[in-house]
Amino acid sequence: MTETKNNNGLKVIAGLLGVVLLGTIIYTVSLYQDKKKTTAALQQEKDLVVEDLNSLKSEYDKAILESNATNEELVAARDNIAKYIDSVQSMKSDIASLSRYRRQVSVLKAEREELLKQVDSLTQSNTLLAMERDSTYVELEKQTVFNDSLVVQNTQLADAVERGSALNLSKFTVDAVKERSSGKLVSTSRAKATDKFKVCFTVADNVIADAGDREFFIEVLDPQGNILGESFSKSNDDGGSITYSKGTNFYYENNSLDVCDYINKPAGDFNKGNYMVNVYDDRLKLLGTSKFTLK
Repeated sequence: MTETKNNNGLKVIAGLLGVVLLGTIIYTVSLYQDKKKTTAALQQEKDLVVEDLNSLKSEYDKAILESNATNEELVAARDNIAKYIDSVQSMKSDIASLSRYRRQVSVLKAEREELLKQVDSLTQSNTLLAMERDSTYVELEKQTVFNDSLVVQNTQLADAVERGSALNLSKFTVDAVKERSSGKLVSTSRAKATDKFKVCFTVADNVIADAGDREFFIEVLDPQGNILGESFSKSNDDGGSITYSKGTNFYYENNSLDVCDYINKPAGDFNKGNYMVNVYDDRLKLLGTSKFTLK
């Protein structure tokens, strides 16, 4: 009887233990399932945070690419986001950490909006400055062309004035003359009778020429092509030069002016043959040539 009671008690205890064990197993399984769901939810939340951060980083990459010049603030913000991505990917997921990063994503988005506004403003300013620079460059080009045109016109005008102000001869004659005992000079064509050459020319009037002292140069060539007279030399700034017989000076007042000068005979008599006389101005420009023959 006592043995039967003991057996019944053991059965009751075993049943109770079985119920407790079953309850523990069910509770453990339930906790495991809840943990799996929580882990999955945390991983999903973590993936969303990383996705948002990657999206922000891509937008910064695009903004940096589209910027004409490297923007240090954009680059620093992009690098900062890259660090956040690495931190989120390597962290052990928990609600507190993910909440903190989720809040940080919101802060980063707001920061991105502000930075992009600044970049847009700078881009517009740079575009405006580029347009103004291009406009200024075009105006400078126009001004340069205009100035070049003025230089050409002024040069042409200066050349025209210089040419117009040059003196010219309206008349040029050369006579072989003999001086009589009375001092009177008479023309001759005989070499032995000739005492000197009388060179006369008329300087034409010129209202734009400079008035003042002038010097013209007379070059006399004998039949052998030799210079008669003391044979002086004269050069100009352009590298030109002449050898002449005599320089004749006169004062010019813009009106027509007659000038005469004489070339004396050499130590001996003048030779027979053809002679040539040239007159040059003070710039060594040839103004006139005359030829004659002595018999």
